[in-house]
Amino acid sequence: MILVTGATGNLGKATIDSLLNKGIPASNIAALVRDESKSNELKPKGIQVRYGDYQNFESLTAAFKYVDKLLLISSSSEIAHRFEQHKNVINAAKENGVGHIIYTSFEMQDLRRSIMAGDVQYHAETSDYLKQLAVPYTLMANTMYADIIPMLSGNNILDKGVSIPAGNGKVPFLPIKEMAEALAVVLTTDGHEDKEYVIAADTAFSFAEIAELISDILGKRVAYNQPQLDVYLARLLQNGFSEDDSAYLARYSEAIARGEFDTNKSDVKQLLGRSPMSLKDFLIRIFGK
Repeated sequence: MILVTGATGNLGKATIDSLLNKGIPASNIAALVRDESKSNELKPKGIQVRYGDYQNFESLTAAFKYVDKLLLISSSSEIAHRFEQHKNVINAAKENGVGHIIYTSFEMQDLRRSIMAGDVQYHAETSDYLKQLAVPYTLMANTMYADIIPMLSGNNILDKGVSIPAGNGKVPFLPIKEMAEALAVVLTTDGHEDKEYVIAADTAFSFAEIAELISDILGKRVAYNQPQLDVYLARLLQNGFSEDDSAYLARYSEAIARGEFDTNKSDVKQLLGRSPMSLKDFLIRIFGK
């Protein structure tokens, strides 16, 4: 039995779809949900839906019964609580005899020394905790989703251009669907125990280069603008993001500008047996309509 946590989120849903596409019977897949009302699209597929809250240890031990492999998708709760929640998941899995835990970590040059350390170091803490336990693990260090490029780049990109204070920093953006397929490979094949993989594209791109790709796709010039950080923050707030989320996204732009995501590492081709989708092909799907 494979259990996927965070099953109603984007990565969780995509991973379940990838497992089904690989021919894994729905009866062999379980989905951990905190809010059962959000599981309506899972049940018709035949997926076992199990209730569990990262902060409720008893609910996790009940949900993890008869689970062989567990995909721990990192928590989306308040950052201050995430490591403790992950420990609950890992401890409950160990108590139930889960044979393999796969964790979605994060790929940066140094999680603890990043300008975003307060936002991301829980990934390092979770990874270290997994390594300390006598449970086979796999760490999947995911880069940034290509899917969030439009959100980061501003309103009306086609007319106003790409607008983010990210300097010339580069990111090996990868679509969620490709990340999910890599996760599904690890969940369904052997030989991944106690290994770490970087889930990123082969090539990193700056936002200036992304603007050039969109220009080529559209046949018209799309500018790359770098507003001051306070202007960028104000725009995010205007677009409906909370103050905390706006500050969080602004820190992302600063980390990109510092080159913190450009690690020049990728294990995706090794896992998928092919090169991942190019960023241009992904952007064609968004802007080439």
